[in-house]
Amino acid sequence: MSSFGRWRKRGGPRRDRQRKASAPYASVAGWNERVTTSASKRTTRFTNSRRAARVLRAKNRAAQVADPNARPRRSRGQRFRRLVLALFIIFVVVPSVLFVLAYWSAEIPDPDSMQTNQIATILASDGTTVVAKVIPPEGNRIPVPLSDVPQQVRNAVLSAEDRNFYTNPGYSTSGFLRAARDNLLGRDDAGGGSTITQQYVKNAFLGSERTPTRKMRELVIAAKMARQWSKDDILAAYLNTIYYGRGTYGIEAAAKAYFDKPVPSLSLAEGAVLAAVVRSPSILAPETHLTELKDRWKYVLNGMVEMGVLAPGDRDATAFPSIIPLTALPDENVARGPEGLIRAQVVRELRDSGISEQELNSGALQITSTIDARAQQSAVSAVHDRLDPQPPQLRSAVVSIDPRSGAVRAYYGGNDGLGFDFAQAPLQTGSAFKVFAVIAALQQNIPLSRTFDSSPVVDRGTTITNVDGESCGNCSIAEALKRSLNTSFYRLTTSMFDGPQAIADAAHQAGIPEHIPGVAGITLTEDGAPPYNGIVLGQYQVRPIDMASAYATIANSGVYHQPYFVQRVVTGDGRVLLDRGAPEERVGKQLPPGQHRIPAAIADKTTQAMTPIAGYSNGHNLSEGRPSAAKTGTTQLGETQQNKDAWTIGFTPSLSTAVWIGTEQPQPIHTARGGDIYGSGLPADIWKQTMDGALEGSPVEQFAGTPTAPEVGKPSGGPYDILNPPKSPPPPQAPVIVIPPAPATTAPAPAPAPPPAPPAPEPPAPPAPPPPPTQIEIFPGLSIPVPG
Repeated sequence: MSSFGRWRKRGGPRRDRQRKASAPYASVAGWNERVTTSASKRTTRFTNSRRAARVLRAKNRAAQVADPNARPRRSRGQRFRRLVLALFIIFVVVPSVLFVLAYWSAEIPDPDSMQTNQIATILASDGTTVVAKVIPPEGNRIPVPLSDVPQQVRNAVLSAEDRNFYTNPGYSTSGFLRAARDNLLGRDDAGGGSTITQQYVKNAFLGSERTPTRKMRELVIAAKMARQWSKDDILAAYLNTIYYGRGTYGIEAAAKAYFDKPVPSLSLAEGAVLAAVVRSPSILAPETHLTELKDRWKYVLNGMVEMGVLAPGDRDATAFPSIIPLTALPDENVARGPEGLIRAQVVRELRDSGISEQELNSGALQITSTIDARAQQSAVSAVHDRLDPQPPQLRSAVVSIDPRSGAVRAYYGGNDGLGFDFAQAPLQTGSAFKVFAVIAALQQNIPLSRTFDSSPVVDRGTTITNVDGESCGNCSIAEALKRSLNTSFYRLTTSMFDGPQAIADAAHQAGIPEHIPGVAGITLTEDGAPPYNGIVLGQYQVRPIDMASAYATIANSGVYHQPYFVQRVVTGDGRVLLDRGAPEERVGKQLPPGQHRIPAAIADKTTQAMTPIAGYSNGHNLSEGRPSAAKTGTTQLGETQQNKDAWTIGFTPSLSTAVWIGTEQPQPIHTARGGDIYGSGLPADIWKQTMDGALEGSPVEQFAGTPTAPEVGKPSGGPYDILNPPKSPPPPQAPVIVIPPAPATTAPAPAPAPPPAPPAPEPPAPPAPPPPPTQIEIFPGLSIPVPG
C-alpha cells in the first residue's frame, strides 16, 4: 500500500478535508493560513464558551447536589433580560392594569343627578314669611341651562381655559405629565394644563389636593366622563360650579356679583371678564388687581380671534366693561340682624336631627321653623322701642315658648346676627328663681299660707335684706312672692328639708338643664357640691331660653316639653326630610314626648301665686284682661349695691316669655336718666309689649282650674295650716286635727324637718291612722307628739 493510502487510513476523512483546504504552495499559503487561523480562533472562542457553559452547568449541578436550596448562578445575559422585563412590568404593565381597573371602577353620575350648592330658606311657622337664609360655605350655586349662556360667553370661557375642548378626549397627557413632574419636585406652582373636563372633575369629585394619585384619578374620571357625557353637559356643569371670585360659585351668581344682571344679559366683554377671573380669582380681583385683570381679558379676546369665533374688527371694537364696586353688592349671604341668631339655632338643630351638611348645602331646603312672625316682630319691636332711647351699652334677650309643645315662637338674642347670643348666655336670675322655691315647698307639703318673718337675716356673717328695706312683718309665702321678699324666702329655704338641693331639684324638674354650654359641671351646684342657701335668690347661672322653658312647664300644669326651632324640612324636589306635626305625618328624628315632671296641683298652685305679680309690678297686666302669671328678678353687681341683671318672666296658658336686660361686661345698669333698672321696670315693659303683640286677637284663656288662691297677706286657713286653723270645720271626710295641750316637760327637743313627702291632692284624703305617737309640726323646726 502506498504511503498516501496509509495516510488516509490514519487521518480519516476529517484530516483529508483539512488538507484539501490548505494551499499546496508556501507562497500562497500565507493568506489562506491567516484566514484559517482567524476561523480557528472563532471556533476556539465558541468552543471555550460552550466549554465554560458546560463547566458552569456542572458547577451548578454540583452545588445543587451539595446544597439543594442553593440558587443557580445566572449569566450576564440572563440578568440583563430579567432587568428589562422587570422594568417593563413596573413602568408599563402595572400602570396599565391600574388605569384599567380605575377606569372600570370609576362611577360617573348622570348629568341630571348632579347636585350643586343651593340656598336653604328658613320660613316662619306660617310657611311663607322668610326668617333667614342658609348660604352654603362655598356660596350659592344657582344652576342655569347652557342655552341661557350666550354663545360668545361660552367661547370666551373656552378661549381662557380649554381651546380644544370639543375635540380633546377630556384630558391632556402633556398637562398631566407636567403636573406630575412639578408635584414630584415640590414646586409651589404645580398644576396647570388641565382641560375643562379635568377642572370640573377636580372641583366636583376630588378637591384640590396636589398629589400624583389625585392627578391620576382626575385623569381616569375625566377620560370616562368624556365618553359618557356630552361636551355640552360637561360645559354646563363646569360653568355652574366653578369659582369666579367675590364669594360666588357658578356663572349666575358671578353675573350678579360683577354686573348685577342675569346670565342671558351678559355681553361679550362682560363674559370675557368672567372667563378671565376663573384662572386666579384672588389675583385678578378688580378692586385690587385691575391692570392684571385687563391683561388677562385681552388674552381671552385674542384667543377667541385665534379660534376663529371672533372677528378681529369686533375684537378691536370691544371695550373693557364697567364692574360694580364690591361695596355696592347686597350682602345676601349673611343675616346680620336678630334673624342671624335664629338661623344658627336652626342649623344646629338640623344637624342634631340627622340632616347632613350635603343635604343642607345642596338640597334647596325649605325649612319651616316654629317662629311665629307676629310674636317675633313684637319681641324685636319691643326691644328697640324700649332700649333705643336708653344707654347704648344695654343688651337684652327675649325668648317666647309655647308651653303646650316647646315650640320657640320668638327669639331675640341680640341685634348682631353674627355676634354673641345673649339668649344662650348663662346669667344670674335673681328673685325670678324664687318660683322654684315655691314648688319645692309645695312638694314638702308646706302650704303657701305658711308665714315667715321678713326682717333681715344673718347667715355666715352675711346680712340678707330686702330691696329698699321692704318688709311685711310676718306674712305668707304667697305675699312674700308677690313682694319678692328675700328674707322670707331665705327663711323658707332653711326651714325645708335640704332646702337648697330641693330648690335645685325643682328647677331641674321644671326644665333647667343639668348641663349648660359655658357652665362647668352640673348646673345649680357649688362646683359639684350641694348648692348654697343663696340659690333661692338666683345666685347660680341659667340661660334666658331655659327660664322661658321652665316657666312654660309651670304654665302647662307641670308637663315639660323640650324647646325646639324646626317644625318641617322639605327638599327642593319635594322630599320630606323632617316633619314634627301630627303623629300620622311625622318623618325623621322626633323630639322626646312631654314629661309630667311636676304634679299638676303643685304647678297650678304656683301659677295662682304668680297671677297678682304683673299688676303689682308697676301695672304690667296684659291687655284685654288676659290672665297672666309672672315674676321679676334683679341681681346686684358684687358689693356695689347696684344692679347688673334685670328680669321679667311670665306666661299665659299659650305663651311663656323670658326677658333679660344687662350688659356685655359686668357693670351697673341704669336708665338714660340715671335710675337703677329693676325687673319691674324696662324688662317688664318689654315683656308686656311682646306678650300683648304676640297674643293680639287670640282667645283669652284661663289657667287650669284650681282652688282660688288665698287672699294675699292673710292665712289660708286650709286643713294643713296648723298655726292658722280654718274658721269653720272642713268637710267630714277631712276631720279636724285636735292638738291637746301637752306639758312642757313632755315636749321633745326640736327635731329636723321630715323628708319631702309626695304632695296630696286638694282636698286630701286622710291617710290611714298611723301608730301612736304621731309627730305634728307646729312651726318650722319644732314638732310635738300627738296621741293616736
